[in-house]
Amino acid sequence: MSPAFTAPAPAGAPAPAEPAARRTYLLVDGENIDATLGMNVLNRRPNPEERPRWDRISTFAQKLWDQDVVPLFFLNASSGQMPMAFVQALLAMGYKPIPLASSGTEKVVDVGIQRTLEALADRDGDVLLASHDGDFLPQIEALLDDDRRVGLLAFREFVNGQFAQLSERGLQMFDLEGDADAFTAPLPRVRIIPLDEFDPLRYL
Repeated sequence: MSPAFTAPAPAGAPAPAEPAARRTYLLVDGENIDATLGMNVLNRRPNPEERPRWDRISTFAQKLWDQDVVPLFFLNASSGQMPMAFVQALLAMGYKPIPLASSGTEKVVDVGIQRTLEALADRDGDVLLASHDGDFLPQIEALLDDDRRVGLLAFREFVNGQFAQLSERGLQMFDLEGDADAFTAPLPRVRIIPLDEFDPLRYL
């Protein structure tokens, strides 16, 4: 039987569209990361040089699953003011700043991240959330399936304990300091250290 004939595409016809490349959506809860660093790690307000290097975090997200990253940084702008120098720095690092405002009492950044996680449920792509906040547990749990990689980036010892239960369903946990190398100097943390990460020179 002769093979079926396929007519050639007309001259000048557009080529079939390539499927969109899979991407990693990085959602940063900056307030939560900063507050945890100050209250739980340093026991004081962090100095500028002690805060995370956000460019390192987006680079980590890109390398993690070897694909392009969409970095979203959520800010509370309910006061009507934005930290413009910080916003400009985020833009220069490739982030999309999302300054949210509310006249009510809701946790505006949390609500914004929750809505974004819910929107991602209907979109192809992998998700990396930088936060310790248990308010995102329902949305993260809803994203866990066989076709999507979902990660949590935080200080492991301060993550809401219920996130650990989701690791059995595929949630991947990453440490801001040990995995993402987000800081320029070692932090004064007391934490469980996986043996393959132990560097005795840090303690000598």
